[in-house]
Amino acid sequence: MKVLILHRVPYPRIEYARGIDHDFHEVTYFGVASLLATLPAGLRCEQVERPGKLGVFDEAQAWLTQTPRQFDRVIALSEYDLIDAARLRAWLRTPGATPNEVRLVRDKVAMKAAVHEAGLRVPRFVGLPEFIASPSAAAWRGRTVLKPLSGASSEDVVTFDTLEDAAAAIDTRRTGVPRLDAETQVTDAYEVEEFVTGEILHFDGLVAQSQVLTVTVSRYIGTCLGYANGQPLGSYHFPISPSAREWVETALKAVGIRQGSFHLEAIENGDELVFLEVGNRVGGADVVATFECATGVHMPSEELRILLDGKPSRVLPPTQTQPQWYGWFVFPGHTLGGESYEGIAGIDAFRADPALVRWIELPTGAPLARRITYSAHETPLAGIVAHDRWQGTRDWIASLFDVSTTLRDSGVKRFCAWPGAARTTCQ
Repeated sequence: MKVLILHRVPYPRIEYARGIDHDFHEVTYFGVASLLATLPAGLRCEQVERPGKLGVFDEAQAWLTQTPRQFDRVIALSEYDLIDAARLRAWLRTPGATPNEVRLVRDKVAMKAAVHEAGLRVPRFVGLPEFIASPSAAAWRGRTVLKPLSGASSEDVVTFDTLEDAAAAIDTRRTGVPRLDAETQVTDAYEVEEFVTGEILHFDGLVAQSQVLTVTVSRYIGTCLGYANGQPLGSYHFPISPSAREWVETALKAVGIRQGSFHLEAIENGDELVFLEVGNRVGGADVVATFECATGVHMPSEELRILLDGKPSRVLPPTQTQPQWYGWFVFPGHTLGGESYEGIAGIDAFRADPALVRWIELPTGAPLARRITYSAHETPLAGIVAHDRWQGTRDWIASLFDVSTTLRDSGVKRFCAWPGAARTTCQ
């Protein structure tokens, strides 16, 4: 089979060779030089460098127009390339998700409308152009979230105390979002929605032929928006109920996710789940690693097999199989961009704790990334922890965050050297 991979995610985060037999298939990686450089030496494949000045589709189309060839599969595992991959499939007449199908998992207005039609609760919402033209189109008046239709990592997400505050900020170009504060506003790329209170859950797993094969549920400690604003973030697994699994199946069916991985977020509002958003991709941070620790399933590998063959390599466990409960944590550095890593003082007790599974930190003095990233080796500190009770995992991460918050609030710089070798094997 001839396989084209739109290569945006660094190779170590996917480990493509675990899911695609590169000696059997003819695999071509299409990406910018810095990402092609992440491919392991000796991997049997073709590497095609793109300039990176235009969109992926435009540059792939130009390349394939100059040197025509066909592919049996076009694969993109980055959320940012799903639309380009779908457009390329349509142009090449290659099987796989179409642009209209991908739109439901990239356009948050279309996504929530589809889930609402399926009978699940969603936050009340309205596209920004419609809201500007008719503010009464929004049927709420309290806390309001302004967000991009297809963003990720909570970039350009802003929360206002009232709908009126949001309207005033948009009108006066004081939202803090560059594309909305410019003289020419890009309003069609944004929406507003009501703020629904509750803790945020994320469901992760794999689906094939519209059937959920395996799934876990986790609860965030902190929020992605808080992380974007400089707060640590973590999450931990806990048991998934039959009703929650059924809810997941309904949501995935509503947005047409039939093949591959999913990362679905919901708000736990009392006894009810409120749909937030879903991606036809694996989650960030250490979602993949903790999922594998808990279930024995490496999601990217099985997703690749599903995309190539329509089915996984084996029968997958429906959910967690291990007795321990895993969680991950990550500290952001982008809000201190331009500074160096100075460490976290006063948390020696966590460093050698037996519950710690993996520990990855930047060297002292290393520059901090200027962009939002959840990736270990790019953030100041990231790790995985496990406990024989899910409450223990939750409490461990919460305690770590409490210490760092106390230090920050007391005016002590929170980043400091935290030496220790990473342990990567699951307990």
